[in-house]
Amino acid sequence: MHFRVGPIVLILVGILFLLNNLGLFHLRDLFHQMGTWWPVILIVIGAAGLIGGKR
Repeated sequence: MHFRVGPIVLILVGILFLLNNLGLFHLRDLFHQMGTWWPVILIVIGAAGLIGGKR
């Protein structure tokens, strides 16, 4: 199955901003967590690149 990551990321970012505007989710909480866990995010992206690879 072939899918594109770009459109999915745009949809997720749009949902986050919508929830923030509606007051259901606060982006500062997300940024605080990302500030703490950003090395894990890089590790996961790198591992996914190694596992997935280009064919």
